[in-house]
Amino acid sequence: MGVGISVLIGLKSVTLFILFATIKNYGYTLLSLPFLYAALVSFLVALASNPSINLPILLGKSSDGTFPIWSLVMFSPYLYFVRGFSALRRMSSGEPPYSEICEGLYVGGWPCSIDKLPSGNPAIIDCTCEMPRMLEFTGNSAFLCVPTWDTRSPMPADIEVAVKWACRKRAQKIPVFIHCAYGHGRSVAVACALLVALGLAEDWKNAEKLIKQKRPYIRMNALHRKALEEWSKDRLSSPKVGVSSVILSSAIDRS
Repeated sequence: MGVGISVLIGLKSVTLFILFATIKNYGYTLLSLPFLYAALVSFLVALASNPSINLPILLGKSSDGTFPIWSLVMFSPYLYFVRGFSALRRMSSGEPPYSEICEGLYVGGWPCSIDKLPSGNPAIIDCTCEMPRMLEFTGNSAFLCVPTWDTRSPMPADIEVAVKWACRKRAQKIPVFIHCAYGHGRSVAVACALLVALGLAEDWKNAEKLIKQKRPYIRMNALHRKALEEWSKDRLSSPKVGVSSVILSSAIDRS
């Protein structure tokens, strides 16, 4: 089932290693070393992002969305590559940075600046393991990190955690912004589950159709759909947890 990022970054690793070997053979050993290091980092990422391993914590992203210094240094060839690639791709696509799916619920790409964030100081669900939470957002909004590799899906249990968290925010009339790198896959999977939990869609398949009407370029893959199927079958939350139900539950918890 889906290889995605593992193959892409694996091919990048091979290309970088070939460049290293070529430059070294010409006698430029010192100049070749950065290519060797980048190749090794890419190989490690390709390995950790394989569905059979799936280790997003490798990159060290913290629960507050920031990266420790050791990670920024150690994985710099990958982290800065994906940020640059993301910026270029989004500039060329012409797609809006986010889309309002229904009142108070937004899905979009990585908010690299304030203008890429919906208005109203939304609660943020970050579904990336490779993108940082920008410093200007820190402390200004409620934040939940669900670290997931690109082209992979959050685990069903992580989807459930995100859904319950978002339901509490919507019960408080706080808008919710769910994002991944581009707002096409990881964030859409979580948003599908949330729409079902809020009673705005009968099931995740109908939720996907609703999101696609608002954000036409979404493209969930087999891994996203499998996770949503498992989440639906194992539902820890009620079949339709409306906002009123969440308010009642919160009141009971406080009493």
